[in-house]
Amino acid sequence: MKKSLYELLVGFANRYETPAFLDGDPSWFMHQVCGRENQETMAFIASAMSYGSRRQFLPKIQLLLDASEGEPYEWVRSGAFEALFPDDRRSFYRLYSNHTMLIFMQSLRQLIDSCGSLADFASIAVEEGSPSHGDALNVLLALNAYFRNQGLVGIVPAPVASLCKRPCMFLRWMVRDQSPVDLGIWADRIDKSSLFIPMDTHVMQTARRLRLVKTRSASWATTLALTREMGKVFPGDPSRGDYALYGADALATNDNFSE
Repeated sequence: MKKSLYELLVGFANRYETPAFLDGDPSWFMHQVCGRENQETMAFIASAMSYGSRRQFLPKIQLLLDASEGEPYEWVRSGAFEALFPDDRRSFYRLYSNHTMLIFMQSLRQLIDSCGSLADFASIAVEEGSPSHGDALNVLLALNAYFRNQGLVGIVPAPVASLCKRPCMFLRWMVRDQSPVDLGIWADRIDKSSLFIPMDTHVMQTARRLRLVKTRSASWATTLALTREMGKVFPGDPSRGDYALYGADALATNDNFSE
C-alpha cells in the first residue's frame, strides 16, 4: 500500500470518527438510552431496521424508541412491544410486516429470557464457537442461526452466505472502544481485531476505486479482503476503516492512490 493512501485513510478516519458522525446515523439511537442492556438492545433493533433510505428507516427506529419510553430492554423483556405490532401482514417498514416485527421481537424476548442479555448470548457464542473462526464470526453465525431457527430470514442475515452488513455494523458499535461513536460495551467479550468492515455495494465501489479490492461485486469474500487491507492501516482494529471509507468518497477516484 502506498504511503499516500495509508495517510489518506488514517486522515479520514481521524476526521470522521467524531461525535458529529452520529447526526443522521442509526448509531445515534443507542446513545439516547442509558445502561448496557438498554444500549445493546436499542442498537440491535436499530441495526436490524437500517436498510433502504435513511429518511424512511430513521423515523421507524424513532417510533420504536418512543414506544419503549427509553427503556428498550424492559420493553422487550416484558412483552410490552406486542401492543405496537398487530399480528397481520400489513407493512411496518418495507419488507418487514407487523407479523415479521412481532416474531422478531418475540424471538429477541426469548433470547433475553434464556441468556439474560445480548451480551451474554455473545459470550456463549464466543465460548462455544470454533476458535478458527474468531470471536466476531462466531457471534455472527450464532445470531443468524438463532433467528433463522425462529423462522426469520433476512432480518438477521448470515455471514459467508451474504454481506451481513447490519450485524457487522452492530458488532462494531458494541465492541470498538475509545470511540465517540461506537460504545465498546462488549470490548471485554469480543476481540475487536476479529471485527469485519460492514460491506455494501457502495463501500465496495469506494474500496475498488482506491484499489483496496479488485472484485467488481460485493460478497463475503470482498468483506474479508477489505478487512485484511484495513487491518494493515489500523492494526488490531480493522473496522475503524469504515470511517476512513466513509470519508474517502470525494478523493476515491484520484489515480495517485493505487497499489
